[in-house]
Amino acid sequence: MHRVTIVGSGFAALTAIQQLRKSNPDVEITLVSPAAEFVYLPGLIWVPPGLRRGEDLRIDLTRFLQRMRVRHVAAEATGLSHCGRTLETTQAPINNDGLIIASGGRFLKKLPGIEHAITPCEGIAAAERIRERIRAMDGGTIALGFAGNPKEPSAMRGGPMFEFLFGLDNQLRQEGRRERFELVFFTPAPRPGNRLGPKAVEGLLAEMRRRDIRTHLGHKLKGFSEQGVSTEGGDFAADLILFMPGMTGNTWFDNTELPRSSGGLIEAERTCRVPGYDRVYVAGDSGSFPGPEWMPKQAHMADLQARTAARNLLAEFAGQTPTETFRVELLCIVDANRDGMLVARNERFNLVLPSLRVFHWLKRFFEWNYLRRFR
Repeated sequence: MHRVTIVGSGFAALTAIQQLRKSNPDVEITLVSPAAEFVYLPGLIWVPPGLRRGEDLRIDLTRFLQRMRVRHVAAEATGLSHCGRTLETTQAPINNDGLIIASGGRFLKKLPGIEHAITPCEGIAAAERIRERIRAMDGGTIALGFAGNPKEPSAMRGGPMFEFLFGLDNQLRQEGRRERFELVFFTPAPRPGNRLGPKAVEGLLAEMRRRDIRTHLGHKLKGFSEQGVSTEGGDFAADLILFMPGMTGNTWFDNTELPRSSGGLIEAERTCRVPGYDRVYVAGDSGSFPGPEWMPKQAHMADLQARTAARNLLAEFAGQTPTETFRVELLCIVDANRDGMLVARNERFNLVLPSLRVFHWLKRFFEWNYLRRFR
């Protein structure tokens, strides 16, 4: 019986479990993560307006892991030894015949004064903090923005910031106090959302103009303070700053000899295999993958990579050469609490549909359908 160790309990990790169990009912699976729970990060955008509570997005995985016959080890990974065959953890070393690293990424927090900004996708606590701050404000300026990892173009997560931006605009309008607030969107990129495609950029900028959202684009960030945002193109005041930094690899990667990209992520082949390592794979935000520059860091892409990693690992167990590759595909709904814009992109086409109420409900249905398998 082959032993597979999976690190993490996010999208990629859970999809890898499902694919392994679907393809091989006998493989022994061990999941290593601090807790047997899954936080549905895409739902964080609905916490500030009250459409979701934190407990709605935190899923206890105990029953799911029992159904999948997965052993959970409540620990954090700390390193690798024996060419990947032993995962070092805060509990005890775990030996394996195959390893899938799906422990996510880490936000770069090097800008001066970063402690004055809230990073929404850090988790439930951050989203709840945003909710409470906005409830307590009578008016003022709220700045929302994102940046990337200059050494890793794909290691960024800008999409949720558009959702927080448009969602906040709708929330304040519904509460009858939008006129007391100024919303400012900022990013070093001159054309925000370019990874979604040229059509999406124009649509997003047009939506900001329609909603009377001020923009500060194309200027390198210098830092933050209690008073506002500082850039090379000038400073502006802000009473609340929501900022999504670029991403890099987990700190425990530093205690391994795994090949790393210049941006700090684990290098991977299109098969999701880590080059130079037998039966070691990576999926999701932990990896640096070959592909187009616009390849996203999002849940859908993590799922596609995880399925590929699981299938190729099983192929290696069977004595075959891993050859399956993942398709590069961006699929998202930029939600605004009441409506949403559908964006799809692959290596052949780019589709952008205007904001419609049906897309908001479609996103909520997807959440329900996705999470019910883990409840």
